[in-house]
Amino acid sequence: MSGSNDAIMEIGNVLHALEWQADHAAKNGAPATGRVIRAMIPLLGGPSRCAARMRGWPGLSLEDAMPLRFAGGLHNLFLTGRAPQLGGVYRGEVTDTAAIDALVADLTAQHDAELLTWFDGPPQTNEAGRSASVMAQLLWLAQRLGPRFELLELGASAGINTMMDRFHFDLGGVELGDPASPMRIAPEWRGAPPPRGRVEITAIRGCDIAPIDLTDPAAALRLKSYVWAEVTERLGRIDAAAALAAQRPPQVERADAGDWVDRQLATAQASGVTRVLFHTIVWQYIPAATRERIVQAMEQAGAAATLDRPLAWVMVETNRQTFRHELRTRFWPGGAEPVLLGEAHAHGAWVDWRG
Repeated sequence: MSGSNDAIMEIGNVLHALEWQADHAAKNGAPATGRVIRAMIPLLGGPSRCAARMRGWPGLSLEDAMPLRFAGGLHNLFLTGRAPQLGGVYRGEVTDTAAIDALVADLTAQHDAELLTWFDGPPQTNEAGRSASVMAQLLWLAQRLGPRFELLELGASAGINTMMDRFHFDLGGVELGDPASPMRIAPEWRGAPPPRGRVEITAIRGCDIAPIDLTDPAAALRLKSYVWAEVTERLGRIDAAAALAAQRPPQVERADAGDWVDRQLATAQASGVTRVLFHTIVWQYIPAATRERIVQAMEQAGAAATLDRPLAWVMVETNRQTFRHELRTRFWPGGAEPVLLGEAHAHGAWVDWRG
């Protein structure tokens, strides 16, 4: 138990949060973003309002993704042409620690008031690459419950993954979806491929406490700002998602997660269709009381599920002890305990399938 408490203390410590997030970015294909985050550490002793906000951060600064909030603000300055000097850092041409520290300090001094606003809410990355892990789990479920699914997404943000019925997937050689789609999801696949089969998404919708309108260019730019700058394929996926949204916007309702789940579970469910609640790197941002409410609602609905109207819960979430991103599935009737089906890269670059 003491080890768990130590881990929580480290998450709550701002310095440890910055160091961990910098290391995590570097290990996940974004060393330049890691250097920018590490340059926030010298700011802590400075006079800026951003520094004061970081120093006084309440609670779990890493769980709140505090470092990534500030990193998103800096990236936005670059994307809007107000900090072109960051280009050399993001391209990996500037790696000198002192130079990057000075650059981040200078930008903070120049844009302190604006950057301060980026601390006000969690990052909304809405990464399409994570849909590979969801689709693999649907293939696994299709073998057990049938191929037809109604999908409900928590924390849908801009609704990118509520358009996954219009994506094309290549999952370890298992292809499905629209071959003409601008959104092509083909992660590095580790382990055996997922089961081959058919997935028919009969309906798909989501909710978010603060949804982003993907058809608004300014909103799409904000999404891009949270993407790690050097991972250009992720930036391209935002553009592909915007193209799909222009054709037909995703269905995302502004709502509290607990209220929305209650309403969705109360609606009539079609015969022969599995109702699936899913979410990707969202659970940590939902208040604890709401999480417990959703668990109770799902278990109550699961107890009433039938073979003709099954219920499933598909998760791609961070294990807060190991910081690995795990693929877990629950379904009713049947295996009400979560089944660990694999692990994945935080942004979908690879999937380690164990299903």
